[in-house]
Amino acid sequence: MDQTGRWLITGGAGFIGSNFLHLLFTEGPRPEKAVTLDKLAYAGRRENLVGLPDEDTHHFVQGEIGDQALVGRLLRENRIAGIIHFAAETHVDRSIESAQPFVETNVVGSWRLLESAWNYWRELPGEEKERFRFLHVSTDEVYGSLGSEQEPTPEGAPYNPSSPYAASKAASDHFVRAYARTFGFPAIVTHCSNNYGPRQFPEKMIPLMILNLLEGKPLPIYGDGGNRRDWLYVEDHCRALREVLLQGKPGETYHIGSGAGCSNRELVERLCDLMGQIRPLSSGRSYRDRITYVADRPGHDFRYEVDSSKIRQELGWKPRETLEDGLRSTIDWYCGNGAWCEAIRRDGFARQRLGLLQG
Repeated sequence: MDQTGRWLITGGAGFIGSNFLHLLFTEGPRPEKAVTLDKLAYAGRRENLVGLPDEDTHHFVQGEIGDQALVGRLLRENRIAGIIHFAAETHVDRSIESAQPFVETNVVGSWRLLESAWNYWRELPGEEKERFRFLHVSTDEVYGSLGSEQEPTPEGAPYNPSSPYAASKAASDHFVRAYARTFGFPAIVTHCSNNYGPRQFPEKMIPLMILNLLEGKPLPIYGDGGNRRDWLYVEDHCRALREVLLQGKPGETYHIGSGAGCSNRELVERLCDLMGQIRPLSSGRSYRDRITYVADRPGHDFRYEVDSSKIRQELGWKPRETLEDGLRSTIDWYCGNGAWCEAIRRDGFARQRLGLLQG
């Protein structure tokens, strides 16, 4: 991948996409230009793009990934050398409430984006065609649940999605791989574990718990809190994606995980203890006293964990942040960005209820 190329970032105003953009322009290697395409649904925020370079280097476009005329024009006018496809509906509980937006965006929208990219790629001259990449960012949830004693999931494992969200991502993965195999389209698929960090929409587990800690609210956990996740700090994920863009092989799949797994109960307890160090309660009591347990959600997978040895060995990536350091940095960010949180509430976010705890 040309290190000074022009990249199209779909969903760049969302959680992972915006962190990826900020990393690109602070750590590099910097792209010649980045074009962000985002429809600015509830989790896509213009505030997430504050601090990025001016229009000559970073250009924002509000629009749908399924708008093939718009995508085709952006690709041609900007001579895009690579697409990083983040745009997706991602919240499991929302998909249980209604699968339709997930099918429309994650399946149909992704296929239309893929078709636009394929048609553009076919017309590129030789060297530009060789350099072009389509990076499809997916999730470990497509593989379904692991048992407590099972080894982490390797690349190429069979899919077994449990939720409408995971099923929609699985469908988009299959389309991307089909275009790679049938047409030789230079696509790469990554599967990451649960991300956390700055700018994450506060219906997800970690930011919701942090805000509830700050506001004196209960800390509700599904079931008995025994469900396990591998937690990946978002900047570590973004560094891995950058390496895949620059070094990854077309047609390959790469797993991105931290190896920092724990139960939901253990995670919330860690957050409570860290908050106790950062902002001790005047009463002297523990934040853990606020933990409560609520009815489990339907189809709640017990455990996810991917084997990330391939990307570590072949591309030299490994996470920089321990879980404790990443959680501390995340707490610090939410403590220092009250205006960001308040803007979400002002725009109508009123979903901090027991049924929306984790993605």
